[in-house]
Parts: sequence; C-alpha cells; structure tokens
Amino acid sequence: AFGYDATGRWQYRIPTGLGQHILLSIGMEMVPGQNRVRMHFHRHTKQTDAHPEDSLVVRLILRPDIENRSFHATTKAFTGPEEQFFAAVNSRKNGFGFSPDPDHRLDVDMVGAAFFPEPEWQYMVRRPLEAERGMDSDSDLFSPGYFQAGLEGGQTLTLDARIGAAAADSDGLSPMTFNWEQMARTMPVPDAMNAAMDYYLVDRQKLKTVIAGYPWFLDWGRDSLIFCRGLIAAGKLEAAGAVIRLFGRFEENGTLPNMICGDDARNRDTSDAPLWFMVVCGDFAEATGSDAFLDEVWGDRTIREILFSIAAGYARGTPNGVKMDPETGLIYSPSHFTWMDTNFPAGSPRKGYPVEIQALWHAGLTFLSSIDPPKGSAAAGNLDIKAMAERTGAALIEYFYRPDLGFLSDCLHCEAGQTPAEAVADDALRPNQLFAVTLGAIRDHAICRNILSACSELVVPGAIRSLADRPVTYPLEIRQNDRLLGDPHHPYKGRYMGDEDSSRKPAYHNGTAWTWVFPSFCEAWAAVYGDAGKPAALAWLGSVSALINRNCAGHLPEIVDGDAPHHQRGCDAQAWSASEVYRVSKKLVKG
Repeated sequence: AFGYDATGRWQYRIPTGLGQHILLSIGMEMVPGQNRVRMHFHRHTKQTDAHPEDSLVVRLILRPDIENRSFHATTKAFTGPEEQFFAAVNSRKNGFGFSPDPDHRLDVDMVGAAFFPEPEWQYMVRRPLEAERGMDSDSDLFSPGYFQAGLEGGQTLTLDARIGAAAADSDGLSPMTFNWEQMARTMPVPDAMNAAMDYYLVDRQKLKTVIAGYPWFLDWGRDSLIFCRGLIAAGKLEAAGAVIRLFGRFEENGTLPNMICGDDARNRDTSDAPLWFMVVCGDFAEATGSDAFLDEVWGDRTIREILFSIAAGYARGTPNGVKMDPETGLIYSPSHFTWMDTNFPAGSPRKGYPVEIQALWHAGLTFLSSIDPPKGSAAAGNLDIKAMAERTGAALIEYFYRPDLGFLSDCLHCEAGQTPAEAVADDALRPNQLFAVTLGAIRDHAICRNILSACSELVVPGAIRSLADRPVTYPLEIRQNDRLLGDPHHPYKGRYMGDEDSSRKPAYHNGTAWTWVFPSFCEAWAAVYGDAGKPAALAWLGSVSALINRNCAGHLPEIVDGDAPHHQRGCDAQAWSASEVYRVSKKLVKG
C-alpha cells in the first residue's frame, strides 16, 4: 500500500515452520525538509493459532548497500572505491557513518539493533533500464556490514539513513503506524493532485520556485509558471504570487529564464515562458478580483511594468530572436524555444510561427488590453494592445487553419525575418492547437469542434500523444551528425526507449504521450460542448487515476509511450502534470 504522504508499506507472510507464520510489515518514509529516509520493521501481534507466540523472538538481519556517485555515473570498485570506501566507514554500536570525502557524510543507525562491521562488495549489479538505453548498466555496491536485532510480536524497529540530520534516537520522530485499513482508503483525483503540488514548491531565497519534476529537473520558467495556474486554482495565492515575483524580477527586454541553475539565469532560450507569465498574471487578477498586485514594486519595477515590457519586447524583437510580425501580429520563435525543446539533435525544431505561441500571445494581449498601462511608460504607450490582439486572432485562423485537414497547422516553418505569408504550414497533427481553444484565441465553434475531433486521435489513457501516427507531407528531418534518424514523412515514434540521442530524443515530442497537455483536451471539450460535454470531459480526465496509482504513487509521470500498453517513462513525478489535472478538474466541477 502506498500513501499520498510520501510513505509506502509492504506486508509479508513469512513461514516459521510447523504450519505457522509471522506477519511482518515494512514501512518507508521520506522525512520532509531533510535528506533522510526511514525504514520501519514491524512484527504484528499474534492473531490466530497460525502465528507463534509474541514472546518467541525472531531474528532480523539487514545488510545495506551504499554508493557515492551522481545519477549520471556508476561505481567501479577497481577504480579506487575498493580501498577508499573501507577507510571511509566509522562503525559504532548501533550503526555507522560513511564519509568518502569532506563534503559528504551518510549516517545509518538502527536503535535497538547491533551493527556488525563486515565489509563486502557486490560486483557488476545489472541495471536493465540503463542497458536498454545503451548506457553503462553495471555498477558495484559496497556494504560496510549488517544490522541484527530480535523482534517480538508488536515490536517496531527503525532504520534511519540521513545526510546532515540529527541522531536517530534524539529527534523525537514518531514511528510509523501500520493501519492497513486506513491505507486502503481512496482519495479523489483532485484531492490527490492538490496534495501532490506541495511537493514541488520550494524556497528560493525569500521567494518560491518550482521543482519541475523528480528526479532530474530543477526550476524551469515555463514549467513553474504553468504550475502557478494550479496553485491559483487551489487558492494558494501567496505561493503563486511568490513564484510570479521570482520570475518577474528576471525579466529583461521581453525575456525570462528558460531555466535557473543556482543563481545563473542566463539561459533564455524560450519563447513561451514570458507569455505564460502574462497568462498567469491574468489568472491571478481573475482569482483575486483585483489588479492591485500589478502595482507591487519588486526590485525597481512593478509587475505591471514587467508585463508591458514583455509585450514591448516581443513587438520590437527580443535579444534572443523572438519577434512579432507587424502585419499579422504573429510571433516568430527560434528553433527549440517552445516546450517541444529537444535539441542535439533537434527532435521538433518548430522554427517559425508555432501555434500555441500565437494562442498564448493572444491571451496575454487580451489581458493587457483589460488593464491600464504603467504611467510614464513610453514603450507601453506606443502599443495599441487591443488592435494587436485582434490582428493576432484573425491571423491565427487565416494562416493556421487547414480546412482540407480539419485542424490547425502546428507550425508555420520559416527562417528568421520571414513573414507568415512566406512560411510553409505543416500538416502535423499535434495537441498544441488545443491551447487556441482553451485560451480563447479561436471561438468559431465549427473550427473548435473540428480541432477536438482531430485531437481525439491523440488521446491515450491519462495522456495525449505529441504527434499522430500518420504520414505527413511536410517532412520532419531529424539528423544526428548528418545522419538521418527515421522517416521524415512518417516521424511518429510510439516507444520512448533506447539510446538518448538516436532513439529517445526523436520520440520525445513525436508520438510520446504527455500528461501535462492532456487536461487541456478535457478543458477544451467542455468549453466547446458546454454542460452536456462535461461528463465526458471528466470521464476522460479521470483516466489519470491509473497512472497516479502506479509507480510513484500519488503523482503523475512526465510521459507514457504513445503505443499500447503505454508504459510510464521519463520523470517519475512531474509538477505541471499534477497542477494541470487539478486546475482543469476543479474548473469542470465548479463550472
């Protein structure tokens, strides 16, 4: 059984001879706010004659294996650890400390047990997933010794492994309880996703940021701002405001960080993060019923000034190459600047005018047209925001809608400096066009119904595929060192597996199904079909429950395979997936 509180429990029925057995439960928990894991071993009391007397002591032996490496590396004993690790262990009565270098120390203790130093190695431990991906799949594991304790009926012993935390017997942490009936409870999907959101929100100095996913990811601009929409929907306005202020202070000439590495915010390879910033500010104003927060001063500017700086930057052109076409109001985006940002090789470059960028731009302009520009701002005063929004909305239909296909082109492909009229509209069926419906850029019901009908081809349980399994006339060439990967006229890949550069990157946005975009399909369905469509939208959205209850319980994975049986892939727990499911589910029920 798995809890939505970062705990897991396993129960074992262990034969003891003569037709008897004991019930042993093992619980694991991650301690909030600490680099710490605790494992609890509980022997249940005698319930029937099939259980031995509680006073009959059973012996529990635990041998931990440890390493010292990053998740990119493997441990090879012969390269030095075989000698270094022995010297790095400091044994004590109930446990040991492991300090392979001055900056790292692991402590493992088990109060009530004895620790016996007996170092040994396990060599060439196979890791199948790494082998599948063409990586070094064999690693060596070091065990400094073992724990031994007697366990009577009703007794619980706790193994405590920590970095930089208090001693195991002096911190007052209570032991885990093993109420299996309570663990069997169910939780509605919105409640589970609301609880999940708290795990991604972290402090960055005096403000808040968002860990995009566990493991691997840090704080990305677009991910954090999309996540903010879920925070706002959940009424967590203080946290949402802290994230808005954090990213807003980094705005320069219409750009925001694509990601932040420590204090380094120079990576600005994104055309959508500033637009999501505008959309989130609109959500915040709607939720609070006021635009007063826009005049809060952060640094030397207000949020209002930051918003109009983004609009002015896009209109004249940003330093990173994003620029509005003055005739149509559409936004040019360099290669891999959208959420479909795979690079080296570029799996879906989308250089030109991507469809969701136009929908976001239109939504941002619509919000700005409803508020006053900052006083004394020459850049803002020269912009006719309302006219720009109208031009963008009209051009979106004119240039993107393909009546012959019944859906929107995903991108108008061209080089920098070319206009939408000079670009080539592709015929790739992707889910990005859904944002044109959910963000209100297209209100023609016939077109919206056609978009939904086409995108329904992309839906899988709990996710939506990033590309349809159908041939295309506009070729998608994916090259690695001048070597063509796949068929440019049928680029769909239904399995996210194999070598990263030659297999997984080409599949990442070309058939792999994503959980964060999926709620937008449900949201669009309800928007187009109204109250009559909400039961279907909720039913589709409820299909995420199968993903929530597998693998990383209580969370949603980043991606699943486009092809059945839709194995979970990528990051085990993704922030914007949880927040979008919560936001849309609440909107469907509330609306």
